[in-house]
Amino acid sequence: MLGVAPSTLHRWLNDGIIPGEQLTPGAPWRIRLTEDLIARFSETAGDGFVTMHEATRKLCVSRQTVLQRVKRGELEVVHVTNGRKKGIRIKVITRQSELFEQTS
Repeated sequence: MLGVAPSTLHRWLNDGIIPGEQLTPGAPWRIRLTEDLIARFSETAGDGFVTMHEATRKLCVSRQTVLQRVKRGELEVVHVTNGRKKGIRIKVITRQSELFEQTS
């Protein structure tokens, strides 16, 4: 229903990109298709979403750290399909410079 390979789903479950549950280790995964989950799969990502490479550069962290933040729910992620190209996009909020400026 989501249009991705089972191996991709298993990787995303492990990385915390999509939520799922397993009753016991080795049992089939249960993925609840909620409106929120379906909304994460679209043709466009929207404002503020960037590629994984851009996210690592903007946040100055490794790919693994970005995935850990996604798993903890600190970063929002969507799966984008554009023709034959597919991939995830991460929502990165850049720091606002005025928060650190000193006033006289």
